[in-house]
Amino acid sequence: MRQDRRTFVKKAGKAGVAVALTPSLSLLNRNSVNVEVVNPLNRVPVSMIIDDSTCLVNMAHYGIPQFAAVFPDRYKQDWRKLPREIPDSFVREFGEWCIENGVKGKYSVVPYPACTGWVDRYIPGWTEKELKDSLNLIHEVILPNWDIHPEMISHTRVIDIKTGRPYPYASPDYMENWEWSQKKSADELASYQAYALQILKNAGLPCEGITTPGGYGGRNQENLAIGSFQAVRDVYGSEIPHYFRDLFIEKDQSVVPKVIFPNGRNNLSDCVVSIYGCTGDWFGGWDGLVPGDVNMFITEDLQSGRMTEVIDKGEPAVMVCHWPGIYFNGEKVGFNILKEITIRLNRKYNNLIWMKLSEIARYQAVKETTKIDISKNSIKLKATFDCKNFTIKTDSVIKKPVLNKNIFLNRIQSGDKLADNSFCPGKDGTLLCFDLKKGDTVIDF
Repeated sequence: MRQDRRTFVKKAGKAGVAVALTPSLSLLNRNSVNVEVVNPLNRVPVSMIIDDSTCLVNMAHYGIPQFAAVFPDRYKQDWRKLPREIPDSFVREFGEWCIENGVKGKYSVVPYPACTGWVDRYIPGWTEKELKDSLNLIHEVILPNWDIHPEMISHTRVIDIKTGRPYPYASPDYMENWEWSQKKSADELASYQAYALQILKNAGLPCEGITTPGGYGGRNQENLAIGSFQAVRDVYGSEIPHYFRDLFIEKDQSVVPKVIFPNGRNNLSDCVVSIYGCTGDWFGGWDGLVPGDVNMFITEDLQSGRMTEVIDKGEPAVMVCHWPGIYFNGEKVGFNILKEITIRLNRKYNNLIWMKLSEIARYQAVKETTKIDISKNSIKLKATFDCKNFTIKTDSVIKKPVLNKNIFLNRIQSGDKLADNSFCPGKDGTLLCFDLKKGDTVIDF
């Protein structure tokens, strides 16, 4: 049975995406030499997705009564007891801790949060200065480590983008989380999503991707992919748009990002990347009802938990949470769980790299679009995009690799110390790491 992210178990519509997909080009064999594209710096990407965040407004306090108007039997809690605000003092504490500890990911800024007001203009209940200060704080402590996404426009009622007003119908067909998006064309979704993106652009926030609220687009995945590509390209001109819609918590389910080509394989530069979460929201949820559990992510003995399952497979391990749960009913329940997760991950692993969603998306897109040709004494790469810390592994020992005739890669002794413009020969072959530039690159050896 399909459920939306409100219940934290969401599966991708496998039959829904008919746009062209590409097989991985990461492993090629020429003249008995294998070259494989591996994770950046030969480390496993980890990241965090924060949903339901915005400026000042606690989305749970203002969203629950709107959800209850549509489904009164589902939403019976006393939402008035929830804090109306998630204060900027907490945003600062959280953001500064993330900078200090290298934690990265995606942070939503809902443009018209629960129909309270507009982040690029005015939110009733707070002064214009408080809104401006909140936006400045996002620039100061969130942007260094986090991508910014809209989570559609309101995350509650569907907005008539001709008038800027919510439709007057409290039904699933006019809620962003449920039915409205399921039969819309790619162009209709693109227009709606572009409206949300434009508000963030007006507010001075950069953006390369989109987050869907709840079940938005779950049964309309092909049009969602195309619409997300069009919207992000049109408003921001982003080279590699990405979006977050689905998460998988099943042990055997892969969470490798999916690179989608809306215009087909003839133009590799036109792609959009679907990023998958690998956990449920075990930080404290979005509604303030159930505290989280750190052991769902990684147990105290470091031997199990969803994060260990994914990391041990070498796939990007992207945790999912909701901002009201990080600030659980005014307490730092979810925040403290995140702190303990990082402590345990650092105790168990020395091969992790925290990345933003845009960085994960770019690396996957480059991995799947870069053409590799191997001759006796060289590796030739033709890249569609630039990529930092691009890392490949050969099954043969290379002693003196030279990048583009003039950059001698630095030899290091251990693969876990790999850095930009370096290589590490070993018994099983050679790791090479360098900044890949769009166009042609040659490694001679």
